[in-house]
Amino acid sequence: MGRRFVRLLVAVAAVLIVGLAASAAAPAKPRKARTPHVTIRLTEGGIPRILSDSWRGLGFGYGYSLARENICSMAQIYTTVRGERSMYFGPTATWSFSGNGATYTNLTGDLYFRRVIAEHRVEKLIRRPVPNGPRPAIKRAVNGYVQGYNRYLARVGVDHLPDPTCRGAAWVKPISVMDAYRRFFMLGILAGEGTSLDGIVDAAPPGTPLAIRQAGTQVTDPSFSDAQKLEQTRPDIGSNAVALGKNATTTRKGMLLGNPHFPWQGSERFFESQLTYPGHMNASGASLLGVPVILIGHTRSLAWSHTVSTAFRFVPFQETLVPGSPTSYYVDGQVKQMTPTTVTVPVLDSDGSMRDVTRTMYSTIHGPVVISLQGQSLFGWTGDNAYAMHDVNTDSFRFLNHFFDASRAQSVGRMLRILRKDQGVPWVNTIAADSKGDTLYADIGAIPNVTDQKTAECNTPLGQVTLSAAGIPVLDGSRGSCDLGQARGAVDKGILSPSEEPFLRGADYVTNSNDSYWLSNPMHPLEGFPRQIGTERTPRGLRTRLGLVMVAQRLAGADGRSGRRFSPPDLRNLITNNRVLGAELTRDDLVAYCQANPTLNGSSGPVDVSGACPVLAAWDLTYNLDSPGAILFRRFASGALASSGSMWKVPFDPNDPVNTPNTLNTDDPSVGRALANAVTDLQGAGIPLDGKLRDYQYVVRNGAKIPIPGGPGPNGAFDVITNSFSSTKGIGDITHGSSFIIAASMTGKNCPNVKTILTYSQAATNPDSAHYADQTQLFSQGSWLTDRFCRGQQLRSPKLHVTRFGGGLFRRGF
Repeated sequence: MGRRFVRLLVAVAAVLIVGLAASAAAPAKPRKARTPHVTIRLTEGGIPRILSDSWRGLGFGYGYSLARENICSMAQIYTTVRGERSMYFGPTATWSFSGNGATYTNLTGDLYFRRVIAEHRVEKLIRRPVPNGPRPAIKRAVNGYVQGYNRYLARVGVDHLPDPTCRGAAWVKPISVMDAYRRFFMLGILAGEGTSLDGIVDAAPPGTPLAIRQAGTQVTDPSFSDAQKLEQTRPDIGSNAVALGKNATTTRKGMLLGNPHFPWQGSERFFESQLTYPGHMNASGASLLGVPVILIGHTRSLAWSHTVSTAFRFVPFQETLVPGSPTSYYVDGQVKQMTPTTVTVPVLDSDGSMRDVTRTMYSTIHGPVVISLQGQSLFGWTGDNAYAMHDVNTDSFRFLNHFFDASRAQSVGRMLRILRKDQGVPWVNTIAADSKGDTLYADIGAIPNVTDQKTAECNTPLGQVTLSAAGIPVLDGSRGSCDLGQARGAVDKGILSPSEEPFLRGADYVTNSNDSYWLSNPMHPLEGFPRQIGTERTPRGLRTRLGLVMVAQRLAGADGRSGRRFSPPDLRNLITNNRVLGAELTRDDLVAYCQANPTLNGSSGPVDVSGACPVLAAWDLTYNLDSPGAILFRRFASGALASSGSMWKVPFDPNDPVNTPNTLNTDDPSVGRALANAVTDLQGAGIPLDGKLRDYQYVVRNGAKIPIPGGPGPNGAFDVITNSFSSTKGIGDITHGSSFIIAASMTGKNCPNVKTILTYSQAATNPDSAHYADQTQLFSQGSWLTDRFCRGQQLRSPKLHVTRFGGGLFRRGF
């Protein structure tokens, strides 16, 4: 018996030894990540209601749902942030950073993002401690997002993708966690470095081949008019938002209208979802593609939206160079060396061959060296000076923490504390309302620490020009005292203190339509803040004024609707009425002028405009689909507003900013020329003077035309729809405008009264999806979706489709 036991021990030991040797000889297989417990309830419009018992599960459900409807768009985005566009699409083809309207060659984008990768910029941000680095829960959600995205791709397979636009494409592949964070970084720089990728990539020391090639485009002594182009070429993004308090609503509780104006194509589209982790988060709304947290939406008791801020989120520095050494510069008399970064991009040539393009780019302690801003060649890299851009949104991932915290907030007070604590909002204002009837406007976030005092002490001669023309100083980088530094009370160095950033809280109302903070509520103007954030006591845009006029008229009972407070239908009417303030201010005078002058001089000579007079006289002053005269007025207004003259007789009065300027100045010849040109334009394009938007402004989805109401914001339209106009082809494709619209009445109950619409639909690029055009059809009709926030509402959806992973969730009430 003893010998048998010994033999058994020897055999077991041999097996163990062999096993250990085998494990030492071959690397262990990585553990496959456990599939989290996730339930996805798909309701009308293709909106996924994602339920999980973990942060990783929420991210997994979002990643899977997003890939299911937008895999081709997302694969394009990840190809961009990997710096691989030239490898697949060639170096000279272009792509649009659609969120800011900039267009770059593939090579420019690849060089920039390869630099981001080479410098480990994103890895450094992830490693920063909270609040500047992402919270642990966010990291778990991002890990889950990547797993969910890749699960969808593996389940379907690249060769069997339902979207034909990228089916079988080599650039559609699994993503990494770093790909996801680089997408976040891309969104953070949208209003800073993202507007000047070419200016960063093409900056080269004088005398080098690239600098010689670029020399003809560099301006070393720009004029005021050159600098004004900065303001004219600011990112083509915007929004409206109105928050109503208990003193302005029939419910005596808060209401919110959010109406962001973002691209209808490209990487900065919205995707709707609801994220529920019982006991931790329950938020519904929309986020930009690839961001697994709600950016605009609501919780049980709070609703919020954002509008693009006037605050510049970057500041240029002028570096004084060491004579004879164009990559050496002075700081407080000490010589510093620029940091070079060399990257190589693989490029697909037109003959199918591959080659490498290598470029060296430079940075100073203030940021990357740049030769242009927003496409304007204002800066030169000479033997005396170079210029660097500091974008404060490249310093942290606080914006992830902000939106994560906001998606769990239940009151305006809590939102305000989050804004001050995180200072993470990247380039937008925040507008909110809660079930207690409280409202908030705030431009609190990541804004460079450029006080008016610092501007006065540190601005350069070039900066005097850019500051006067566009509000951008150029600080003296040779003095350490001009660095952005640490402001008292700020969460990180380089940004303003929250105490120096504007906000307004109250029980009546606040609005914003992309003008500065000053007139969020005319009864409570905000003043005394740094010029870096925006202007005060200056003219407001027609869209801003219309928002304020519509609120004031409703509260005065002067808008033709019953009562003197806002009901939920009144709130939605702010969008669907399609009013045009420019028309309300000018139409009658324009008709009288037209009748008195049946022939006017256009850009190409005399034009018979008599046929336009009765059309404009009969027009109902809206950009509704069936309003004859809408297209004619749009062409007139676009020309008159773009003219060098003044279309107004009564000038702006800072003491009456909502109602001035006004009264059409028919003595200015540019007004008559604009009307004559409008008539000529429509005739050239084959559009009748009484043409309707229904027949000419539309999108085509699977061969069907879907007419779209709305019009240009500069005309004074609230429901913004932006497109080009050709004198031969007429109205072009819609590029930008109303996107995710939310009308929320915060009732204080478990299921708030919320209506939404995603104008271009959830799967706007996938013609084979059931959600390619469904919400677009609703938007065309002026209809809305009910946000099915509660479990019972979801289970009653006639379009309900449920997907479960890891067993799903079955907790009662969810």
